[in-house]
Amino acid sequence: MKSSSRLASGGLIDRSKPLNFNFDGRPLQGFTGDTLASALMANGVRLVGRSFKYHRPRGIFSAGSEEPNALVELRAAARREPNTKATTVELFDRLEAASQNRWPSLSFDIHAVNQLAGPMLAAGFYYKTFMWPAAFWEKVYEPAIRRAAGLGRLSGEDDPDTYEKAYAFCDLLVIGAGPAGLAAALTAGRAGVRVIIAESDFVLGGRLNSETHEIDDAPGSVWAKAAEEELKALPNVRIMRRTSVFGVYDGEYGAIERVADHLPVPPGHTPRQRLWKIVAREAILSTGAVERSIVFGGNDRPGVMLASAVRTYVNRFAATPGQHVAVFTTSDDGWRTAYDLKRAGVSVECVVDARSTVASQVSALAGNTPRFLGGRVSEARGACALKSIDVVNAAGDRKTFAVDALAVSGGWNPDIALSTHLGSSPVWSESRAAFLASRPPDGMTIAGAAAGNWTLAEALNDGTILGTSAAANAGRQTRGISRSRTSDEHYLVKAFWHVAGSRGKAFVDLQNDVTEKDIALAAQEGFRSVEHLKRYTTLGMATDQGRTSNVSGLAIMAELTGRTVAETGTTRARPPHIPVAIGAFAGLHTARHFKPTRLTAGHRWATAQGATFVEAGQWLRAQWFTKAGETDWLQSVTREVQTVRSAAGICDVSTLGKIALAGPDVAAFLDRIYINMFSTLAVGKVRYGAMLREDGFVMDDGTTARLATDHWVMSTTTANAGKVMQHLEFCHQVLWPELDVQMVSVTEQWSQYAVAGPQSRILLQRFLGDAVDLSNEAFPYLACGEFRLGKIPVRLFRISFSGELAYEIAVPADYGEVLAVALMDAGRELGVTPYGTEALSVMRIEKGHVAGNELNGHTVANDLGLGRMMSAKKDYIGRVMAARPALIDPKRPSLVGLKPVDSDERLRAGAHFVARGVTASPETDEGYMTSTAFSPSLGHWIGLGLLANGPQRIGERIRAYDPVRSSDIEVEVVPPVFVDSKGERLRA
Repeated sequence: MKSSSRLASGGLIDRSKPLNFNFDGRPLQGFTGDTLASALMANGVRLVGRSFKYHRPRGIFSAGSEEPNALVELRAAARREPNTKATTVELFDRLEAASQNRWPSLSFDIHAVNQLAGPMLAAGFYYKTFMWPAAFWEKVYEPAIRRAAGLGRLSGEDDPDTYEKAYAFCDLLVIGAGPAGLAAALTAGRAGVRVIIAESDFVLGGRLNSETHEIDDAPGSVWAKAAEEELKALPNVRIMRRTSVFGVYDGEYGAIERVADHLPVPPGHTPRQRLWKIVAREAILSTGAVERSIVFGGNDRPGVMLASAVRTYVNRFAATPGQHVAVFTTSDDGWRTAYDLKRAGVSVECVVDARSTVASQVSALAGNTPRFLGGRVSEARGACALKSIDVVNAAGDRKTFAVDALAVSGGWNPDIALSTHLGSSPVWSESRAAFLASRPPDGMTIAGAAAGNWTLAEALNDGTILGTSAAANAGRQTRGISRSRTSDEHYLVKAFWHVAGSRGKAFVDLQNDVTEKDIALAAQEGFRSVEHLKRYTTLGMATDQGRTSNVSGLAIMAELTGRTVAETGTTRARPPHIPVAIGAFAGLHTARHFKPTRLTAGHRWATAQGATFVEAGQWLRAQWFTKAGETDWLQSVTREVQTVRSAAGICDVSTLGKIALAGPDVAAFLDRIYINMFSTLAVGKVRYGAMLREDGFVMDDGTTARLATDHWVMSTTTANAGKVMQHLEFCHQVLWPELDVQMVSVTEQWSQYAVAGPQSRILLQRFLGDAVDLSNEAFPYLACGEFRLGKIPVRLFRISFSGELAYEIAVPADYGEVLAVALMDAGRELGVTPYGTEALSVMRIEKGHVAGNELNGHTVANDLGLGRMMSAKKDYIGRVMAARPALIDPKRPSLVGLKPVDSDERLRAGAHFVARGVTASPETDEGYMTSTAFSPSLGHWIGLGLLANGPQRIGERIRAYDPVRSSDIEVEVVPPVFVDSKGERLRA
């Protein structure tokens, strides 16, 4: 297939490697080295998309990440990727691309009728147009606007690709591998400095690949290739192509590497993208500059392009934007486009320069092409492609030229967004007609065009000097400074923003359809601040972040308000500098990688027993065990509770956090952690404790056992195991590093089972034999011990959260399943049953034990009835803050028990407490139900709750109001302990 706009020779593409791709279902062909945009252009495709608001036809406008128009969908099915800039997509074989924001087709878009409603769709139209009638907003206006919003379509399917994160460290980070960046990397790399070069393109060289400049009498692209080969040979230099630095943060730089975006499907075990956190001693910002356009009527027609982009497509990709091209410029740089076009054999119809005088050497670049000094392009015409332009000369005479492409050069904006991410504001330079970085972040310097030094010679010189400085800062000596000769380059520019009096729509921000009239309207209505202008008109708020539009819009506002550009100022950029996939920020932490399923040692045994599992933190725990004939979960749970209350049951509690502490200062450490005293705990004893956050609220509760003088084991709730460990580490390392304490999480190392019920002592004695005496005198309530059963170490704790005689027995995790089987065998004649978390929850509610529903981060010790545990003899974390008046107010919602007045009624967790005879409202809310369960011991539903002034209201009747589930029942406030209120069973 011969491409209609591909030059017969030249460019950096590999013509021996053709690539087939589709655009809107049309089969096309490009070459290795193409971007999607260059391949489309080479195939004569001019119309690539529709604008956001007016659905106007749009074509390729630029050649880089500043592209506002050529947004396409890539791939299909689950890998569909919307809103991708065609100018940054590296072409690969079998690439599927589609235009977006059009229906039914790109060439005929029904929504283009929006152009007729243009006067109604001016800046802020939604604030003005849809005000009346008010009732229409939710039902008509808002749904319609939301349906019209957005550009591309997400697949709605799970992303099949993976992403990962990585860290890198270096002395020097070079951001951008153009001439300045390469010179800096070469200078520093030769000196032995650890250098990372991050380049967003898939080839190094930047503008050297797009221009006809020479370095040392060789084409710039040849010099760039030689520099790359030398850098690749240096072991201290890492080249990261396809990598964009998107953010500057405290102490590090964020970068995204497109590992496999240039492939149809990532290879196996390869991420699609990799998010880098780069820690660098210093960085050189060599990101170049972005050319700006000129605002005039019809400047959005397909075929109107940035002049530098035209040169890029001709010189790098051997693709012509048209056969008859005109140039509209306000700088010397635009004339070079005319020169390169003529050199490639493309007809240049005219050069229009807004300046009245141009140096003869510059004018000579256009040869005998007609030129209009002091002229203007007042109008561009065409529907789906540019057909002609109107040129007004210095005398005001108008002439029409038939052209299919117009190269526009309004000057350059240094790409300094990264320098503003930590709060620095750019400053206007009148001499360079651009905003320059005023105060880069610490450790950042700026080189080349990014610093406003436009010529190639200046860029190479900047890079060499800054590379030398970086080497010195890293303690390295450069081996002489290499100076290169460059071809001559002229650069003068006149700040010229818009053509006054244009008849057609003159666009400032192409992606968001912001026109010159929108800027004027914002000024008229008082939105003159740069921040207000941005938000009122959406100027610069699209995916290109206003790279080609912001400065022009601000300058037009300056003219309208009688201020200078410097007085008007500019907005600051925020990271990310380029769009970054959410998946890259997540990395591998998705689905089960984000929350991996953890199984206890007895999981297989529980499965065989008919367990139904539930997620508890990161663990799967048995929720209940279904027996033959049971058709409802409540039947299973009721049976389990009744069996534990009458005989014995075993429950896997291995998921509870277990933290081993050792050292002579553990007792003092725990006194500062817990609200109650632990230094008085004897060896062989267990104590229940609660710990507070620094703000005085309860963090977690649990038990700690003292197995030896300097050996302790702390137990935490399953959900808070990690948080408590972090808390302990922080307290030790930051608050009290002088304490001799070592700690380690041993949750996964021990398999632990609760054995509860009146027959639990007999069951365990049968299992343990003579290894330990379990009589009440030898092993009383809250005793603990460590011994061996054969060669197996065993830990035993006499603790209970069920209100029954109970123990917890622990063995190394390798023996967890064996332990479960052995316990069941030992208790078979006693009627033992396995029980799950639901039965455990029922029994703890019957006993009045608080758990996660009450330890919700909003309760203090007094709220939970634990106030008497708060020691007055010592200091501990949260003690001072817990004494704030609001936290010791007796009217605070506090723990109570609740039962329905009608025993047939079901209680619901989350129901709010309201006094009888009072209308339910936020003002009359007195608390809420935290936990509920059907109590087999009592034969009706019971609950725990937090009720205002709760302990003083025992015996009172209130309402449990649940509007979500249409429930409003009367309940009686009772003590929170429903079973074994005197503790006789657990001490038996």
